[in-house]
Amino acid sequence: MLLSIAWRNLWRNKLRSTVIFTSIAVGIIGAVVSDGFMSGMTDQRVDAAIANEVSDIQIHNPAFLLNGEIQYQIPHAEKILNKIEAIPQVKGVSLRMRTSAMASSANAGAGITIYGVNPAAERKVSDLYKHVIQGKYLSKKEKISTIIGQKLAHKLNLGLGDKLIVTVTDSSGNITSGAFQIVGIYKTANDRFDEANVFVNKKNLSNLIGYPVTTGDEIAIRLKANSQTAGVIKILRRIFKKEISNKQIVVRSWDQIQPLLKSMISMMNYFSYIFLVIILAALAFAIINTMLMAVMERTREIGMLMALGMNKRKIFSLIMLETIFLSVVGAVLGLVISIFIINHYATYGFDLSSVAKGLNYIGYSSRIFFRVNTNFYITSIILIILIAVLSSISPALKALRLQPATAIRDVQ
Repeated sequence: MLLSIAWRNLWRNKLRSTVIFTSIAVGIIGAVVSDGFMSGMTDQRVDAAIANEVSDIQIHNPAFLLNGEIQYQIPHAEKILNKIEAIPQVKGVSLRMRTSAMASSANAGAGITIYGVNPAAERKVSDLYKHVIQGKYLSKKEKISTIIGQKLAHKLNLGLGDKLIVTVTDSSGNITSGAFQIVGIYKTANDRFDEANVFVNKKNLSNLIGYPVTTGDEIAIRLKANSQTAGVIKILRRIFKKEISNKQIVVRSWDQIQPLLKSMISMMNYFSYIFLVIILAALAFAIINTMLMAVMERTREIGMLMALGMNKRKIFSLIMLETIFLSVVGAVLGLVISIFIINHYATYGFDLSSVAKGLNYIGYSSRIFFRVNTNFYITSIILIILIAVLSSISPALKALRLQPATAIRDVQ
């Protein structure tokens, strides 16, 4: 009976109830959509970093990480490579040569990182070949070829077919130079990556710096699913326990390589929940005000109910149920609309091409695909019910303080 009475009471003042429903719905929509946008940005940045920049897991010689010098190769790299390829979760493995260099043209110069890669193996590890916007990706057919980022190409004023002059330190510690023909220009969502990284055939780089082509200072590992990273890390540390204990290699996941990304994920989640709590806290004042007005308008009615024998517990429950209904109806409306909005932008993306240059500079795409965790929806519902219960206490206590005789004589 109380449920039926509480539900009917909501619609006694349809305009006021509608305003509160709408306010709650708009607040929920704002919180969910903002979470979807921030999560989408985070996902895009992490996915791009894994696909184009760092892969899921990398293996190095610990000394290489400290000094960045190519002389610190991975011992028995080919054997390590073969063991990694046998792990079922591994999609691809690439043994790279990585060294700092100076790139120059007739017009300008720039400090870069040059990667010597096996094109076939690199395709399984990196999606960079998908981002070639001019020319083509590396292959074994072309001799002394390279692909460079669009940002670097503009900086050096180079185009397809031009020569990129690279100056590096060879195995003897001497400065040496080589010329690579540009066969492709790539563009990712990260302008700083495009400006600083050049890719060449591993054989050509090994010939230039004097290291055997079978060696390398970086092993990049791409998994079939990023969620498998922690499990594969454990497997690798078990397989290469001896090499790790002897400080011959170090195994790192993408979030250890770029800890800022991991921090960004935690920060985005934190701000999403803070934003939700702020919105609901603000709405709580509107709910309290609405229910206090409802109690004051129904003073005689509440007095009559008390006089007829309705105890204080039922009066308290009635006010509480009205408040919960008021909050939950608005919340459900907001969540339903939010789901449609999130699904739309999760499919088609949110276009930010008007600020693409700024986003690309900090590594973000200009099209954001929204995502909201199920946990966020569940948390939203729990918080709404909690806010509703807390908001109902003050109006309910006011109703309980009414004296039946006085309340019945109250003139509306």
